[in-house]
Amino acid sequence: MPAPKRKSAAKFAPPETARLWLMFPAKLIKKPVIWELGHKFDVITNVRQVSVADDIGIACLELEGAPGEVASGVRWLRKLGVNVEPVELGTVES
Repeated sequence: MPAPKRKSAAKFAPPETARLWLMFPAKLIKKPVIWELGHKFDVITNVRQVSVADDIGIACLELEGAPGEVASGVRWLRKLGVNVEPVELGTVES
């Protein structure tokens, strides 16, 4: 009987949650970028707020997953042309 396969250490890393502002250029507004993000990477996407116009789309997104997966997802978004910025939290969270 073969030895059981070891899971990667990334699978056991505590999850990270990143709150991000995503700014989509006009060419990406009609593409399912957030859906793709959740399927390409082992992350949970939680859309918190969205505003879409003809020339720009802005979304507040929470990403949860292993730190490496979250970082890879953010790099992929930037490579597509999405501007990604962290949400600045005030001193009082609601």
